[in-house]
Amino acid sequence: MIPHDLSPMLATTGPLPGGDSWAYEVKWDGVRALVAVEDGAVRATSRNGNDVTGGYPELRTLTGLPDVLLDGEIVAFRDGRPDFGLLQNRMHVRSPSAALVAATPVAFLPFDVLHVEDSSLLSHSYEDRRAVLVDLVPDAPERFHGDGALLMEMTRAQGLEGLVAKRRDSTYQPGRRTDAWVKVKHVHRQSAVVGGWREGEGGRSGQLGALLLGVHGPDGLVFCGRVGTGFSAATLRSTAKRLAAVARPTSPYDVPVPPEEARLAHWVEPELVVDVEFTAWTSDGKLRHPSFKGFRDDLDPREVRREPQ
Repeated sequence: MIPHDLSPMLATTGPLPGGDSWAYEVKWDGVRALVAVEDGAVRATSRNGNDVTGGYPELRTLTGLPDVLLDGEIVAFRDGRPDFGLLQNRMHVRSPSAALVAATPVAFLPFDVLHVEDSSLLSHSYEDRRAVLVDLVPDAPERFHGDGALLMEMTRAQGLEGLVAKRRDSTYQPGRRTDAWVKVKHVHRQSAVVGGWREGEGGRSGQLGALLLGVHGPDGLVFCGRVGTGFSAATLRSTAKRLAAVARPTSPYDVPVPPEEARLAHWVEPELVVDVEFTAWTSDGKLRHPSFKGFRDDLDPREVRREPQ
């Protein structure tokens, strides 16, 4: 029987490790999912345990596999490259129309296998699990050995997000963030909780101007800046509806927000999570030059913390 209560193993952020004990995979800019095939039926579960099967009918192509539990990434491509912004068109739709599926197709890219038939592979090495995966899904994304630095430059040249380095002898540890997997990105990416918003100015007067962001730390939810760039007109409209649905009269932050930010703020329940790209963290814990990339409905806002760079 395939288990349905596992959580994905998570990578740490750090410098690229090297040597024969490591293998490398492309870091795909999509949404993580555990996909179970059992008795000819497919079930996809997001990182925070939500059933997202209905949102991705493309997964039905996996029904020919034996009973299996796969770990991988759901990705939308534009011009041959993963595009997280494009994936937003599908992430929040649980019963997409045929027209939407045709306009924004997605692919499931498996990179690990956790269970086959009646056998758990959690205690098997990464190398052994990969061998099983290739037997099951011959066109699974390739993993590489050798010069990690060269591979990193190749992903940069191809416009990809980066690499994930994995110890070849590592077991699969559900729900744990472990240094046996290390993610290395070309750009800084941070998930953040939305705690409020401010109205815009000029051409955006009277509508959303910027989201107020936060991350959890030892003292609770802490303000970490605001993001006002990276929104399309359609995203501004849909985001405004999301904010209206979770409005509240007081700040959700556990540490007081600076007065100059709080003075014009509209507060919301800390339930929405977004991804931003940014250049650096400032000395006072703010995101420098953040740009909105999209919502992350697959993340639990209570678990959003500052990632090391």
